[in-house]
Amino acid sequence: MGFLSGKKVLICGIANNRSIAWGIAQAMHRQGAELAFSYPNDKLKSRVVDLGGQLGSDIILPCDVTSDDDINNLFLEIGKHWDGLDALVHCIAFANREELDGTYLDSVTREGFALAHDISSYSFSAMGKAALPLMQGRATSMLTLSYLGAVRSMPNYNVMGLAKASLEANVRYMAQSVGSQNIRVNAISAGPIRTLAASGIKNFRSMLGHFEKVAPLGRAVTIDEVGNTAAFLCSDLASGITGEITYVDAGFSTVSLSDRLLHEQTQ
Repeated sequence: MGFLSGKKVLICGIANNRSIAWGIAQAMHRQGAELAFSYPNDKLKSRVVDLGGQLGSDIILPCDVTSDDDINNLFLEIGKHWDGLDALVHCIAFANREELDGTYLDSVTREGFALAHDISSYSFSAMGKAALPLMQGRATSMLTLSYLGAVRSMPNYNVMGLAKASLEANVRYMAQSVGSQNIRVNAISAGPIRTLAASGIKNFRSMLGHFEKVAPLGRAVTIDEVGNTAAFLCSDLASGITGEITYVDAGFSTVSLSDRLLHEQTQ
């Protein structure tokens, strides 16, 4: 019996079988969770239905997070299938591709800034608010995904870095807001992984190579490693953890100067 046995979890944001959300779904399934999934549009519906089916789920529901009606309807539909919800996993982020190229001030626009923050940050609070009626009287949790670009500038990450910074603040304010209801709110800041979202960042492969040289473990992380941490954070094993940003990045965020790069430069 897994440590999520009997838990009902909604996972939002699977794009394909390389998504971090898919790694999270697999880890939670291994630990006994019952899963439901949302998809943003008809283009991704069949893919999410197929992946959900691989994990025994037939609760696959639409939700465009730019629509309050869609968000509210998602949780109304979840309530028709389940008597409550134990965890909400938010793996949703978006910025226009042209704003992830070049310098921040050269690429940022008013419309792009608003869109990135709406989808990548506000949607977490909107979904959390809509989930509250299903989380009453249970020890529950909400989880989202961040990145180091929230606290450090990264080439080409641009407006997404600001959106992730907003998301991390969102985690802390949400945790304070719902803590008295025994609901925990956390985020995972994952190292770079070759996902569909990462493909939109210019020179991502070079950035990944640098990451692997600098990280103490000397490698990138996997969606399974992020998934295992997510499963823990959404379980009763993490009952005392809330408002936290947990790094799963092979130690990259702890390094000031890489001994590997220093050694290469002195040879």
